[in-house]
Amino acid sequence: MNNAAAIKKLKPGTIALLGMPFDAQSSFMRGPARAPGAIRKALSSTSSNLCTESGIDLGTSGAWRDIGDLPATPPKKTAGIIEKSIATLLDEDLRVISLGGDHSITFPIVKAYAKRYPLMHILHFDAHPDLYDELDGNRFSHACPFARIMEQGLVQRLVLAGIRTMTPGQRRNADSFGVEVIDMRNRHLLQKIRFNRPLYLSFDMDALDPAFAPGVSHHEPGGFTTREVLTVIQNLRADIVGADIVELNPRRDRDGITAMAAAKILKEIIAKMLGI
Repeated sequence: MNNAAAIKKLKPGTIALLGMPFDAQSSFMRGPARAPGAIRKALSSTSSNLCTESGIDLGTSGAWRDIGDLPATPPKKTAGIIEKSIATLLDEDLRVISLGGDHSITFPIVKAYAKRYPLMHILHFDAHPDLYDELDGNRFSHACPFARIMEQGLVQRLVLAGIRTMTPGQRRNADSFGVEVIDMRNRHLLQKIRFNRPLYLSFDMDALDPAFAPGVSHHEPGGFTTREVLTVIQNLRADIVGADIVELNPRRDRDGITAMAAAKILKEIIAKMLGI
């Protein structure tokens, strides 16, 4: 991440793109720590360009800035570094899109966001609900962030989209926390979703079907097409104040397909946050 002086030069409201190359909380396979670089490479690839589908050239827009990556830290210190870093950026009136990394990064990010937006809503795209109380004895696993978020009352509303592997235990947690679950069988219900509070968007790349995103650690057939998620993002009626894109695993990617999908989703999220 760039130094404090450079960050202070950014105009209030600027979207800050921040890499979080951490995957120590992954349960099955390491690799997402390499994702920020892979997404940036795809974003800048000359095989495409920085124009959004609405025709805005993000390459000429000063409304967003890549501020680099957080430094490597011991796993026990990572969450604290993430929370403090996000809080610093929010104090500068910036909006942050974080590039993971595994999904464990979302809990400390939301802890910082909740102090600024106490009535915030979350829209979480994922094949998995990530509502385990713990996984393999780890309460801070990438399979647990939304259980931690909800038990601490950090957000007013959580909507899960694309779910297709919910266990009975996670179902009980979802019910007890009042989580709204839109599984893949009922994905058409996303068209009716409205958010009347600041919205945080968390996008796990395995929300996409493996045919469109093979570069993830957990392949779960039956997911969204890339077109479907782009349409949902473009049609969101919400004030998006922050976002993360997580769980891209370059080790399993094929010809950069998943990284390109992540870059495409990133561009459309930026456009939506800019009100385009």
